[in-house]
Amino acid sequence: MKELNKIAILGGGRSGSGAAALASVKGVSAFVSDLGKLSDDSKKILDRYDVAFEEGKHSEDRIVNSDAVVVSPGISWNTPMVKLLQKENIPIISEIEFAGYYTNATKICVTGTNGKTTTTSLIYHVLQKAGYNVNISGNIGKSFALQVAENDSDYYVIELSSFMLDAMHEFKADISVLLNITPDHLDRYDSFDSYARSKFRITQNQNINDAFIYCADDEVILKELNKSQSNVRRYPFSVRTTEGMAAYLDQSNHLIFDHNSIKPLIMSVYDLALQGRHNLYNSMAAGIAARILDIRKDVIRDSFADFKSVEHRLEVVNTVHGIEFINDSKATNINSTWYALESMQKPVVWIAGGVDKGNNYKMLQELVSQKVKAIICLGKENKRIVNAFKEIVPVIIETESAESAVHAAYSVGKKGDVVLLSPACASFDLFQNFEDRGMQFKDAVRAL
Repeated sequence: MKELNKIAILGGGRSGSGAAALASVKGVSAFVSDLGKLSDDSKKILDRYDVAFEEGKHSEDRIVNSDAVVVSPGISWNTPMVKLLQKENIPIISEIEFAGYYTNATKICVTGTNGKTTTTSLIYHVLQKAGYNVNISGNIGKSFALQVAENDSDYYVIELSSFMLDAMHEFKADISVLLNITPDHLDRYDSFDSYARSKFRITQNQNINDAFIYCADDEVILKELNKSQSNVRRYPFSVRTTEGMAAYLDQSNHLIFDHNSIKPLIMSVYDLALQGRHNLYNSMAAGIAARILDIRKDVIRDSFADFKSVEHRLEVVNTVHGIEFINDSKATNINSTWYALESMQKPVVWIAGGVDKGNNYKMLQELVSQKVKAIICLGKENKRIVNAFKEIVPVIIETESAESAVHAAYSVGKKGDVVLLSPACASFDLFQNFEDRGMQFKDAVRAL
């Protein structure tokens, strides 16, 4: 690690303000710069740690005159400020990288296009139940840097996005988990291959003392793995094959966790709190991580049975006059929505739309023709969704608010139907983020 005396931080949200707090605690001079307006919560943290900040602009001279710049994950690398940093050869790091300099904790890191939050939360739940001193961070929970500054723990379970991974260089996961790689964020990457390489950065710096848990059913992962020279210990999982797997699904619908054990952990899929095919993968990844950490089988079994599903991820909100409402606002890409639709057993009124990230809706057409009776578009620009499904779905209604979308869905739904908010798009046209979209949806459902 290069000695840091002075850093600048681009973006003053949860990640940036946390990095500023840690810098202050460690005696590193920090300056936060945000083109937008800082939240009251961020300002409170910056004031508490006496960190200078600016809003509504970037003071280039002050930012460039730094040993390194911490760039928040929401900031594109195509922005003029980031391009200037690259031109001036100023090191660009993530909050995760920065915080990693100052903790010796065991780090379990999770990435993938889909399932990250659920798997991260499940691993955290298992470790908590086992009595570990553990925190959860990254894309979920409190800022990793803020926790290192205020309440460092022995273990961290960290959800990592590709944007976080792009600015991580020396950071090393003790246990890395890669769930899947499917097209997403193609508005920020020049190709799918570059996005896939970004995901694989989770294994960087790992060695034979570390563990890499991955889905052996994902062809993109296997292709990238064939290029890898790493000697990290590999722990694959699969629902299609059993040979050489650290976890697999047998013909009797049992998950078998076969890591380094004469007596493997065996658990019926019907005993899992998380149901659905996609959640088998999430459970296998979490179970392998727990077994590597030598957590007792009964603790893992109990944790998997009583785990509460993540908010905004296939979250059952309410049933109104026989119509079930499900909040899957976290589904911001095609693959995630595919899994949601695939798990539905009732006729679906599908609420979709938002900021399209280069979606290929053809991947959903067969499933939509089987499952969906009506589509409610929730977004400012719905043309691509309408064109993709107008020959398949008889009813398509366009709306521009969560309330109007819920009312439209309720009007076309009947007893025995399910209204599924699974947008397959980002939320920034009408909402602050996917959480805001999910909360407004839930509020509208409860107001029916």
